[in-house]
Amino acid sequence: METERKIIHGGCLCGAIRYEGIGEPYNVTHCHCEDCRKSAGAPLVTWASFSRDNFQFMKGKPREIAWAGRVRSFCSTCGSSLTFMSESDSDEIDVAVATFDQPDLVTPADHIWTEDRISWVKLADNLPEHARGRTK
Repeated sequence: METERKIIHGGCLCGAIRYEGIGEPYNVTHCHCEDCRKSAGAPLVTWASFSRDNFQFMKGKPREIAWAGRVRSFCSTCGSSLTFMSESDSDEIDVAVATFDQPDLVTPADHIWTEDRISWVKLADNLPEHARGRTK
């Protein structure tokens, strides 16, 4: 008996960009790094990773910005922050969980880059905290 693969749909605020991620997302995390904060205009960003082979934009094409060797995408119409890649040819793409149609489908496992956390952000969820990236 074949089980149906999970498909997560999402997109930007205005609807110009739509995407789908296939399979179970992984590395679901709250990131506090300065780059994420400034690119999203928020105190932290929650990400979920997909294999690049399991993620595609279904409608529209986001604008990509390369910064400090990393690549971020956003909607050029409404400005929604959508994805992050550590390198342009990365096998993995991180997707902003808040842009999922159903963000409750995933649960963050930890906090990363807490050394950059804004001082007035108080964590009370008892998730593991990593000063920088998570250790393996």
